Amino acid sequence: MYASIRRYQALDVEALLRKVEEEFVERLKTVEGFVGYYVIDGGDGTVTSVTVVETEEAVEASTVLAKEWVVERAAHLVTSAPDLTTGEVRVRAER
Repeated sequence: MYASIRRYQALDVEALLRKVEEEFVERLKTVEGFVGYYVIDGGDGTVTSVTVVETEEAVEASTVLAKEWVVERAAHLVTSAPDLTTGEVRVRAER
């Protein structure tokens, strides 16, 4: 299992979250190996997304997809490129 964490500084959190939910989620779900996607509102203009996928190829595909989508559809809602962390999930706990 692999994950990607992207941390953005949003100019308009509500508008960004609405666009993500209405436009990006369905695109991301088309990535082969998609497991889950979560967006966290940090309350201070910080928006963090967590994408979980099955393979390294899928995490790379999701990263490219997110970058392209932000440039094309949401660049006006964020201050700059996100802080990005991707890699293999090494510890996992679920209920």
